[in-house]
Amino acid sequence: MKNNTRMIRINDEIKRELSEIIRSELKDPRIGVITSVLKVETTNDLKYCKVYVSVLGDDEQKNNVMVGLKNASGFIRKQVATRINLRNTPEFKFELDDSLEYSIRISKLIDEVNKSE
Repeated sequence: MKNNTRMIRINDEIKRELSEIIRSELKDPRIGVITSVLKVETTNDLKYCKVYVSVLGDDEQKNNVMVGLKNASGFIRKQVATRINLRNTPEFKFELDDSLEYSIRISKLIDEVNKSE
């Protein structure tokens, strides 16, 4: 997929609006833990959008958040459609991204190695 300036701006705008919607407008108790939108990839025809989400918590909380986001995707799509003026509002597919937890774990391991020296 070619990343031109228009698609980068659209992805950034969708990411900002999704973060705001998830943080302040979703009333689902499953999405109560710390949930961050890390990255958004929209297809060129604006039909589909992959949303990479990071959740801090255990595996059960992560699964609950992903189920809650999947169930709320219609509401989220409607909110994005009212906030962003696009020809097509994409369908959102939420994917769990563990890179943030991985980097925290690696950082702790490096700190432990440095302390033991």
